[in-house]
Amino acid sequence: MKKKIVVTGAAGFIGFHVCKRLLKENYSIIGIDNLNSYYDVELKESRLNKLNELSTKNHKEWKFFKVNLTNDDFFDTTLKDESPNIVIHLAAQAGVRYSLKNPRAYIESNIIGFQNILDFCKNNYVENFIYASSSSVYGGNLKVPFSEKDPVNHPVSLYAATKKANELFAHTYSHLYEIPSTALRFFTVYGPWGRPDMAPMIFTKAILSKEPINIFNKGDMFRDFTFIDDVSEIIFELVEKPSTKNNQFNRESPDPSSSWAPHRIFNIGNSNSINLMRFIEALEKELGLKAIKNFKPMQPGDVTITSADTSAIESWTGKKPNTTIEKGVHKFINWYKEYYKI
Repeated sequence: MKKKIVVTGAAGFIGFHVCKRLLKENYSIIGIDNLNSYYDVELKESRLNKLNELSTKNHKEWKFFKVNLTNDDFFDTTLKDESPNIVIHLAAQAGVRYSLKNPRAYIESNIIGFQNILDFCKNNYVENFIYASSSSVYGGNLKVPFSEKDPVNHPVSLYAATKKANELFAHTYSHLYEIPSTALRFFTVYGPWGRPDMAPMIFTKAILSKEPINIFNKGDMFRDFTFIDDVSEIIFELVEKPSTKNNQFNRESPDPSSSWAPHRIFNIGNSNSINLMRFIEALEKELGLKAIKNFKPMQPGDVTITSADTSAIESWTGKKPNTTIEKGVHKFINWYKEYYKI
């Protein structure tokens, strides 16, 4: 029997790529997104158009609902009638810096919306729940690379705090209702169809316009840039590999990455943290232009370095992100030029 998968945030960057990957297989996909104006709605609609084209061309089952995750009636009626087997929850109010300006948006989407998703999974016998967390949960941690076994009790932004809360909520439901739940801590995902509020898009637009780019902490920043195709491939692998209980779990010395309940946490990163200046150099090389650099101090809520230990996800799926920054940036710039007709 063909499995039916709900993907929230289907018009978003990661959600779009996950839907595209799953539509190539024999899955029936239900996409959900509220198409909010946090960033360019036209880009989100273009992603949806691509998914519509793919489903029509290849005769795949694809439905899309424009709805807020705070809409209880939608979960109780429309989505319930669809009877999905799997939920991949990628919708969220994103952005570390924006959480300083509009904290309420994060509570509504990342807390209330997440609660609605969990209740839907509980009430409708969902067999596999996969959801987006973030590398931001590591907060003020200095030990690198970041491991899922590390404590994450010191967030430095409200966004990070909501993602940590998501992990706690999901674990509780896994414990109480036996819902297999998998948290994915994404590390600086980039690539074609990326988010305009993130550095790759911001820098590329500025370089082409010969406008200065702001480089925070005077360039002393390291990020574990992770290419989008690697991310969607791992999520595809997890669709048929739900979390299981850790039968060796020791409550006297608890491992934060697993549990006696069917809940697990995985880093999704390239495990090769690079200096931000090297990433800018890769953009400059592909564009054939030099960036005008404006060095600025550290931003509130930011961290100096992110670096992922990915041994757990590699052990679980046999795969890990490994696209080089040069290859990833090349594919990103090719898409950027084509999409924006440069």
